[in-house]
Amino acid sequence: MIKENVKRIMETLPPGVQLVGAAKTRTPAEILEAIQAGLTIIGHNYVQEAETTFEAIGPKARWHMIGHLQSNKAKKAVRIFDMIETVDSFKLAKAIDKACRNMDKSMPVLIEINSGEESQKGGVLPADAVSLLREISQLENVRIMGLMTMGPFSGDPEDARPFFQKTKALFEDIKKANLPGVEMKYLSMGMSNSYRVALEEGANLIRIGTKIFGERDYSR
Repeated sequence: MIKENVKRIMETLPPGVQLVGAAKTRTPAEILEAIQAGLTIIGHNYVQEAETTFEAIGPKARWHMIGHLQSNKAKKAVRIFDMIETVDSFKLAKAIDKACRNMDKSMPVLIEINSGEESQKGGVLPADAVSLLREISQLENVRIMGLMTMGPFSGDPEDARPFFQKTKALFEDIKKANLPGVEMKYLSMGMSNSYRVALEEGANLIRIGTKIFGERDYSR
């Protein structure tokens, strides 16, 4: 089932769009099945869980951090991930930079935008994004490569459209500003219930879990 799901989704993606398999609670066997079907990016929400699956799977795919990252976990995260999509503060970026410096590594990051301006969600407010970008762009071992936003977790996919539109507009404004040390290459938006709307609004990274792996079994 997983192989068929991956192939079906990838066949419908426009050119230039990359699929991130959201692998929270998934077993190494499930993840490997998705990789064998052509999935090249694995997304994880938690460093500890990612460590376990990375030990089992290794560099058969690229690894993206797609959940909230605490600064004190930056050192472990830098060892595992090829991109961190959820940078939303200078404190976190600085911790990533320090960890990368000690490993002689450069980390591509996306800046997470709180497009709904919801207090319970992570991300920088759209109005504060450019000042944060300018600050982070001074760090030597962190490379800003684009933006990411969550949008609503469930409900009508159309409810997510305004948030995706707002993030895309910000993405284009930043691109036009041509800020030193900032490259707007990736726009990560959309999950299983909303990725089609996200694609319509310009996403080129989509994060899908349930439509690849099926419903989660939280008893594991």
